[in-house]
Amino acid sequence: MSGPASLSDLAGRMAAVVGARNCFSAGPDLLTYECDGLTHGRTRPDLVVLPGSTAEVVEVVRLARASGRPIVPRGSGTGLSGGARPVPGCVVVALSRMRRILEVNLEDGWVRVEPGVLNLDVTKHVSAAGHYYAPDPSSQSICSIGGNVAENSGGAHCLKYGFTVNHVLGARLVLHDGKVVDIGGPALDAPGHDLLAALVGSEGMLGIVTEVTLRLLRKPEATRTFFATFPSTDEGGEAVSRIIAAGILPAAIEMMDRLAIEAAKAATGLDWPDVGAALLMDADGPAAEVEDLSARAVKIAREVGALELRLPRNEAERQLMWKGRKSAFAAVGRISPNYLVEDGTIPRSEIAPVLREIESMARDNGLRVANVFHAGDGNLHPLVLYDARNGGEEERAENLGGDILRMCVRRGGSITGEHGVGAEKAAYMADMYGESDLETMQWVRAAFDPEGAMNPGKVFPKLRLCGEKPGPGGLEHPAVKSGEVQRW
Repeated sequence: MSGPASLSDLAGRMAAVVGARNCFSAGPDLLTYECDGLTHGRTRPDLVVLPGSTAEVVEVVRLARASGRPIVPRGSGTGLSGGARPVPGCVVVALSRMRRILEVNLEDGWVRVEPGVLNLDVTKHVSAAGHYYAPDPSSQSICSIGGNVAENSGGAHCLKYGFTVNHVLGARLVLHDGKVVDIGGPALDAPGHDLLAALVGSEGMLGIVTEVTLRLLRKPEATRTFFATFPSTDEGGEAVSRIIAAGILPAAIEMMDRLAIEAAKAATGLDWPDVGAALLMDADGPAAEVEDLSARAVKIAREVGALELRLPRNEAERQLMWKGRKSAFAAVGRISPNYLVEDGTIPRSEIAPVLREIESMARDNGLRVANVFHAGDGNLHPLVLYDARNGGEEERAENLGGDILRMCVRRGGSITGEHGVGAEKAAYMADMYGESDLETMQWVRAAFDPEGAMNPGKVFPKLRLCGEKPGPGGLEHPAVKSGEVQRW
């Protein structure tokens, strides 16, 4: 690094790379970038830069590091754990201009895209040919592939089809010093160390992804959906456990409690009844198999006390049901002025007792919690409702959210299922991992970024190894060599 440059000088150099319209360091333009979807923590960046190509990202990274400023990569800003929240004095590198679909190979089942491409747009691009992209977070119409890679996003159908990591074949990555490396490629199971597994879910700490090769799937022959209501989450949770225990693997099985149902109804106008819990399940695959699985699942739901079962009459009704589920996060704004979205996992068998404990914890704190979650894999999304205008209520909501995450760990789960750790959950990492575990993770990070310049202050409860050389030969990864693009 050549030493700090003035902000105005750095902005001028950045503007020369990306264009004046795509670089700003003052005024209301910065407000958008003070936070991501987790809005209760805000930090204003020094500079926001929107590169339009890998070459521009390289120059932006080199300029930022030469000025001594940390770098915070950003996708669409829909994350819910503060992963794209700026740190003081940083340069935010926003990738929303990089929205090209670069190459499609339907014969081999893959597509190569830039990181700003929206999740749902991948499926739209290949749908007419009978293909789709499986990971489907609730925000899929607005979240970007680059952000999905950073957070290892899941979605309703991850129970059967897996998370983003199961669908990324390759990636192009700009490292902390501007070097460009390619990891993986179009083929499944590339030889060598599985660096893609380290990259996907690394929350922007290893570098900036500028291209991603994604696996495409053929559309299933048939899909059957049913909607079931129950007196309480006890019966709903029992239905989920019994369906999975019966050897039925749904494409998706989602659960909502009374408050979440109330919110979804207010937002969408659905005629769902006022009940204690609701399940929404998809089965897909060969038509004969789907009919059998659906019939068995419906039978189990009846046996455990379903109040009502609805089968959509057509695709429009089916999509409306899923709209109600996928709008649940935003819909909570209809019943509460503020809310905090949490994300943790528990064993499926713990669903009913955990929801009872969450209700008790909320009552003790004088708050309400709406629950909507991927029931099949035990991924909870408690929505802690509060009113920031009432003194101390926001702090109580944050404390309750943390207590829920710790309870998930005690029950044999984790502090995140798909939203990442980011800034919000870093303090809880030590509840899951020991000191040696965290140290090992930092070694992996330092192999890519020995100075800790990329997205500092995220994931880990304290920063260590950044700029240090605790082992022989320092921390630089042996694969980082000179040249334009290296193959890892």
